[in-house]
Amino acid sequence: MMNITKTLFHITACLLIAVTSCMAQEALTRTTVAQGEIEGVAEDGLAIYKAIPYAEPPVGNLRWKAPVPAKKWDGVYQANKFAPMPPQQTQARPGQEAPKWSEDCLYVSVMTPAKSKDEKLPVMVWIHGGGFITGSYMSPMGNNFAKQGVVVASIEYRTGALGFLALPELSKESGRGISGNYGLMDQILALKWIKDNIAAFGGDPDKITIFGESAGGIAVSMLCASPLAKGLFRAAICESGGSFCPVDSVRNNNNGIRDLKGAEKFGMDFMKRIGTKNLKQLRSMSPEAWIADAPSIGVGGFWPTVDGYVITDDQYKLYEKGEYNDVNVIVGTNSDEGSMFVRPSSVEAYQAEVRKEYGPFADRVLQLYPATSEQETYAARSDIFRETAFAWPSFVWERLQQKTGKGKVYVYYFDQISENTWMPGPQRGASHASELPFVFGMHWGKPSPVGDALSDMMMGYWLNFAKTGDPNVKGMPYWPVYDEKKATVMDFKDGCHLINVPNLPQIQLMDEFFKWKREKQQK
Repeated sequence: MMNITKTLFHITACLLIAVTSCMAQEALTRTTVAQGEIEGVAEDGLAIYKAIPYAEPPVGNLRWKAPVPAKKWDGVYQANKFAPMPPQQTQARPGQEAPKWSEDCLYVSVMTPAKSKDEKLPVMVWIHGGGFITGSYMSPMGNNFAKQGVVVASIEYRTGALGFLALPELSKESGRGISGNYGLMDQILALKWIKDNIAAFGGDPDKITIFGESAGGIAVSMLCASPLAKGLFRAAICESGGSFCPVDSVRNNNNGIRDLKGAEKFGMDFMKRIGTKNLKQLRSMSPEAWIADAPSIGVGGFWPTVDGYVITDDQYKLYEKGEYNDVNVIVGTNSDEGSMFVRPSSVEAYQAEVRKEYGPFADRVLQLYPATSEQETYAARSDIFRETAFAWPSFVWERLQQKTGKGKVYVYYFDQISENTWMPGPQRGASHASELPFVFGMHWGKPSPVGDALSDMMMGYWLNFAKTGDPNVKGMPYWPVYDEKKATVMDFKDGCHLINVPNLPQIQLMDEFFKWKREKQQK
C-alpha cells in the first residue's frame, strides 16, 4: 500500500511539473534585453510587452535633440501598460476619457508567439501613420499576424513640432548644422534597438520587415533611402506612401518636402504664431500651447526635412544613382485615396487652383480631371491628390528601383468598397487607410464572406513576404515581380487578380509635371 501511495505521489508530482512546464511555455512573458530584465503579459496566447523604452524621455534639455538610448534599469521592468501617445489633439469618445499624451513617448511594443528565445521567428515592425502630426503605436492590430508565427513590434516616435521642428538655433546647437528630423531619428534608434534585442523575444534579427501606412508608409520610404537605416531591415512594405517629390523651401499640400532652409523658416514662423522669441522660451512651454496651431498641424504642416544627414538629398535623385537601401518591397495605393483630404469647390475656384499650381500643364490637367459642377470638383480634386500624394510617388519608386536596384518589387492596388472600412458610406473607390482592416484581419460592420476571403489573401501575402521576402504562398494567385509594361499589379477587389498600372495617363502626366518642376528649381 505504501509503495502504491508513493507511486501515485510520484505520478502526481510529475504531472504537476509537466503542467507547470507547459504553462510556462504558453507565453514568453519574461526575458532579458540590453537594459535589464523585463516582464510582459500573456494575452490571447501571446506574450505582449506593451511599453519598452528604447530611448530616454526626450524632455527638458533633450527636447529637440537626437534620441538618447535608454539606460539600464534595476529590477524587473513591468511592460504591462501602453505608454501615452505623443502630444497631439485628442478627442474623447462617448462615455470615455480622451486618450492621454506625454512627451515621454519613446517606446516600442512587442507581441510574440514564441515559447522560447531560440525560435528565430520573422519580425514585422509597424510604423503608424497620422501625417507625422497624430497617431500612436498603441494598437492590438498585430495580434492576428503574431498568431501566425511572426514577432510583431510597433514603434512610437515624436510627431508634430516635437518631432519635426527645425530652427537656426537648433541647427547650430546640434553640432552637425541640422535640425528637424527627430521623429525619423527616433524610428531609426527604435529599429536599432529591435535589431539588437528582438532575439530575446524569439525573433530573428536578420529577418526584419518594416511596414507602415500613410505617414508610416512615407517613413518606410524615407528609411529605405536613409544611410542611417542601412542594415536594419531586410524588406519593406509601404501602404499609401512614398517620398519622391522635388525638394523646395516651401511645401504645398502633400506633394513636397522642404530643404533645411525652408524648414527653419517654417519653424521661425511657428515660433512667432505661438508668441515665443527664442529656443529657451520654447523649451519651457508645454506642448498644449501649440498642438492646436492650425498651419502646423494641417496638410503642409510639420514634416521630415532634407537635412543632408538623415535624408541626404532629393530621394528621386538618390534612387536614380542607386544610393538607397536596396531591399525587397511591396508598394501600393488605394483607388480613392484623395477623398479624405479635399473638399468640393466652385468650378471657377477649381480651375483657378489648377492653373496656378500646374502652369503650362494646366490644360492637360483639366482635361484628365474634368469638372463641370461642384460635386465633380470634389472627384477631380480627390483624384489629383491621389496621384500627387500617393500614386505617382509609388510609381516612380517602383520604376527607379527596378532600374537601379536588385531588390524585388511587388505592386498592389486596393479597390475594395466595403462597410468594413475606416470611412463608411458611399465611395467611388477604396478610401485612404481602408485596406488596414483587411491587412490586419480586423473587420467590423456586417459579416462579409467576400471581405473575409480578401482579408485572408492579403494577410497571407503580407505574412509570407515577411517570412521569405516573397509574398507568394501555395494555393493563392501568383503575384509576379512588377513590370510596368505587363499586368503585374495585384488588384485587391472581390478577391485578387492582376492588372496593368491603373490611372496610367494621369500618373504619366504628373511624372512630366514633377520632372519639369524639379528642373525648374535647379535653374
